[in-house]
Amino acid sequence: MKLVIAIIKPFKLDEVREALTQIGVQGLTATEVKVFGRQKGPTEIYRRAEYTVSFLPKIKIEVAVPHSLVDQVLEAIQRTAHTGRIGDGKIFVHDITQAVRIRTGETGSDAL
Repeated sequence: MKLVIAIIKPFKLDEVREALTQIGVQGLTATEVKVFGRQKGPTEIYRRAEYTVSFLPKIKIEVAVPHSLVDQVLEAIQRTAHTGRIGDGKIFVHDITQAVRIRTGETGSDAL
C-alpha cells in the first residue's frame, strides 16, 4: 500500500477528485494548507505599507491506494492538476506498512 500526497492549486480539487474516482479511488482526504516555495506571492499595500504575501493557499490531498493503482493515481493527479504555470504543486509517495478500518477491523488493502 502507498500513501500519495499531492499539493495542488485550490481550484483544481474537483477535477482531481473526479479523475481519481474514475480510476477506482474510493476516498481521499483534502486539507487547506499554506505553502511557501518558488511561487512568489503578490505584493500588497496595507495602510500605505507595502508587503509581500509569503504563504499561498493550496490544497493537500492524501490518498491511500494499493500498490497496483499508484501509477494511475500519479498520472491522474498530474494530468488534472497541471496548468503549466509555476505553483502547480508536487506529489509525494510514501509506503504504508499497515492500515486498519476501525469500524470493521479489516486490515491491509481490505481496509482501504
